[in-house]
Amino acid sequence: MFDADEVLELLRKRGHRMTEQRRAIVVEIMASRGHIAPADLVERVRSQVPGVNASTIYRTLELLEEVGVLAHAHGERGPEYHHAHAHDHVHLTCSNCGARRSVAAEELGRAAQEFKSATGFRPDFTHFEVVGLCEDCRDMN
Repeated sequence: MFDADEVLELLRKRGHRMTEQRRAIVVEIMASRGHIAPADLVERVRSQVPGVNASTIYRTLELLEEVGVLAHAHGERGPEYHHAHAHDHVHLTCSNCGARRSVAAEELGRAAQEFKSATGFRPDFTHFEVVGLCEDCRDMN
């Protein structure tokens, strides 16, 4: 896992300028735990650096994914980023009550194998949100 100074140095070595805005974005991202919704990140960074452009934040998210610091998953509310070392989990969202949870990707190994056997395609469950009914809502139906 990287800290903010290591990420800034990595970007600097790759020829990227370290503006006040980019520094604030990286520090906020690296201090975050769990998932980071881009819109939430825009609000948090703007509270520290008023006037920072949302496009700068989105470009920085993409850059950090490109260099291996972040990964993203697609959900009903759009993409969410997380530290790349935490990439080995699957997002589950209840379509009835909205409850969200994560499970280790390895717990879905058998399901992935069955999917592959049925379709010939090996899924990456970590890249998107699996939507269905949670145990409580399923039991009510």
